[in-house]
Amino acid sequence: MSTEIITSNQNPKVKFLNKLYSKSSFRKSEGLFIVEGERELQRAIKSGYQVESIFYCPEVGHKKNLEFQNSLNIDESKIFLIGQSIFENLAYREFSDGVISVFKSQSHNLNDLKLSENPLVIIIETVEKPGNLGAIFRTADAAKVDAIIVCDPNTDLYNPNVIRASVGCLFSVPFAIGSSEETFEWLKSKKISLYGGVSSAKEVYFKVDYKKPSAIVVGSEADGLSEFWLKNTEQIKIPMQGTADSLNVSVSCAVIIFEAVRQRWLVK
Repeated sequence: MSTEIITSNQNPKVKFLNKLYSKSSFRKSEGLFIVEGERELQRAIKSGYQVESIFYCPEVGHKKNLEFQNSLNIDESKIFLIGQSIFENLAYREFSDGVISVFKSQSHNLNDLKLSENPLVIIIETVEKPGNLGAIFRTADAAKVDAIIVCDPNTDLYNPNVIRASVGCLFSVPFAIGSSEETFEWLKSKKISLYGGVSSAKEVYFKVDYKKPSAIVVGSEADGLSEFWLKNTEQIKIPMQGTADSLNVSVSCAVIIFEAVRQRWLVK
């Protein structure tokens, strides 16, 4: 670990971090992304992501420099100290353990997914808000679903706010990115039943049998599912009892997924 503390906004490393934070196109061209927090750092490493560099702020973090370095099995030349004002200008999170890491991104192809014999899968179509995407990954991890497939994404999955909302579960849940059409054909080839969350559906979500291979499909916050998925799924709804006509997409996904988990537990 370098003993010199980076304190200038003009430092090339700080400028590089700023671009990784703010520009999706830059993250994609460099094949790199930002991770905040020690827990998220450890989860990314455990899941096989390759760390490029780590920036640690001792004034913000709860560990001394040497203690922090020794807690990581990482080449010390990749660890840099960063001043508090620089760190606070960069970090999105209020509580991030004084840690900003840079990781190499991975490819996420459908054919690389490995499913169980009786898979439970989440399909996300054009969900835009990073917080919702991250929350769905957190739900998927908690429910131990086989995979998430993101169709026609409008948001970079390596957006720092997606990772923050997922509390690092973006790294623990296998996921792929593809078009709706290729995803549908892939699921069909696996004989997976498709259920689309639609507020106007007639079928109530808890009356469906999810004990067989199943995929839950959720759509964008503004428009819901596209015509393609409306045609190619069995539509289900969560009945509303108050004045609201629907739930937040990440909440809806959690409600349906844990009903599927409940049904599967009952037959174990």
